[in-house]
Amino acid sequence: VQLQASGGGLVQAGGSLRLSCAASGLPFGAFDMAWYRQDPGNDRELVARIRTDGSATYADSVKGRFTISRDDAKSSVYLLMDSLKPEDTAVYYCNAKRRFWVASGYWGQGTQVTVSS
Repeated sequence: VQLQASGGGLVQAGGSLRLSCAASGLPFGAFDMAWYRQDPGNDRELVARIRTDGSATYADSVKGRFTISRDDAKSSVYLLMDSLKPEDTAVYYCNAKRRFWVASGYWGQGTQVTVSS
């Protein structure tokens, strides 16, 4: 299984970025997909999750600014990030997990997002 994340970079506060995660080696449509983020000194936190049925949930800190979506035909999940803030600076990780799994699932390599003030 591989999860290849891309789209990170440096952006000014108020700007936008779109992260992509391309999955291979798994039945993508059977997996809930999520984006997590982690900055130095903090635990990895859930940013957004999209279920197999397309329903999505978001962390309170990003509601109204971030949008998660998936394209099962392309085995890909996306995170559109608008109105970015410096506190959004982190490494963003793509995650794939079956809903009934206890374990954390599969992880991508992470992509750095840096928001300057």
